[in-house]
Amino acid sequence: MARYIGPSCRLCRRENVELFLKGERCFTDKCAIKRRNYAPGQHGQSRVKVSPYGIQLREKQKVRRIYGILEKQFRGYFEKADKMKGVTGENLLFLLEKRLDNIVYRLGFATSRTQARMIVRQGHIEVNGRRVDIPSFQVKVGDVVSLKEKSRSIQTILDSLEAVVRRGIPQWLELDKDGFCGKVKTHVTRDDITTPIQEQLIVELYSK
Repeated sequence: MARYIGPSCRLCRRENVELFLKGERCFTDKCAIKRRNYAPGQHGQSRVKVSPYGIQLREKQKVRRIYGILEKQFRGYFEKADKMKGVTGENLLFLLEKRLDNIVYRLGFATSRTQARMIVRQGHIEVNGRRVDIPSFQVKVGDVVSLKEKSRSIQTILDSLEAVVRRGIPQWLELDKDGFCGKVKTHVTRDDITTPIQEQLIVELYSK
C-alpha cells in the first residue's frame, strides 16, 4: 500500500499544528513547529488568502495525516460514519479512534501511530488473546489489547511505556502496565478527543 515516506515534520508545518508524528521528539525543542512555525517551501512565510474550500481541504488533510490514512480509506470511513446514527463528523472520529493501531498508540505501546502500525503489522499485538495484524481492525468496548509474551522484552516498547505518563491515557481506556495489556472500558466521546479538529469542515467538504 502506498504511504507517505517524506519528512514527517514537513506535514506538521504544512498543517500548522503538532500532529505528533515523531513520538517523543514532538515534546522537545527539536519539534519543527517550535523551530519554524510556518509552511514549508520558499513561499512558506508569505501571507496567502485561503478560500472556504481550502480551509475544509486542509482540515481533512490534517485528520488524514494524524491517523495516517490514505484518501480512499478515509472516504470509506466517512461514508460509513454517514450511515450511522448520530452526528456524522463525530462518528467519523470515533471510527478512527477505534482503529487498533490508534489504540496501541493511545495505550502507550508506541510513541507514534506510525510506530504502532508497524508493531501491529509485525504481529506483536493480541486482541482478546488472538493475534491481530491488521492496523485498521475495529476494537470494541470490552476488548483487551495486549502484547504477545515474546514481545514484552522489546526495548522500544518498554521505552514507550515509560514515557506514556507524559502523554496520558484517555479515560475510555484502561492500561495494566505490569500486565502489558489494556482494555477498552467505554465508548469514546467527543470530549475524549483533545486534538484540535473541526470535523464539521470535513462533513461540509464531502457533502458538496
